[in-house]
Amino acid sequence: MSRELWLLRHGKAERFDSSEDYDRALKKRGKRDATRMGQWLNEHDLRPDMVISSPANRAISTAKIVCDVIGIDHQDILQEKRLYDEGLFRVKSALADCPASFSQVLLVGHNPELELLLTYLVSDTDLLDVEKLLPTAALARLVLPDDWSQLTQGCATLLSITYPKTLFEEQD
Repeated sequence: MSRELWLLRHGKAERFDSSEDYDRALKKRGKRDATRMGQWLNEHDLRPDMVISSPANRAISTAKIVCDVIGIDHQDILQEKRLYDEGLFRVKSALADCPASFSQVLLVGHNPELELLLTYLVSDTDLLDVEKLLPTAALARLVLPDDWSQLTQGCATLLSITYPKTLFEEQD
């Protein structure tokens, strides 16, 4: 048996000015894109068993918007500080703590950690040839082995990467 990990980068956020990076809010586009990604999950009958988010404002706001659309209570979002600016090893340690009973896990976080995780888990030959793998509000779906305590390089299969920009183009 295998499990799925869904990597969702937070929506477009305000520029890093005088406010702290941690507190940056979503822009209007970020909220719209997060809503659309939630709608896409609904359209494809995809509902995670567990949602884990960075506690940074732009990430948790993205997670809450997506959860509103797919019908998951905000109280069920696990806020995980290891997803904010702590590197690949710490993100992997957060995944190792996910109960094996959850077969589909949505992880909402930031670059560069999410792109580093994606390129670590998936063989380079399976990755798209694009400048930025996970722009804001992009969603990558991966199939992983059951045991997340020992995630090795190249152990995952990439199912898809969905970009909010292409979803809007489809509607036009």
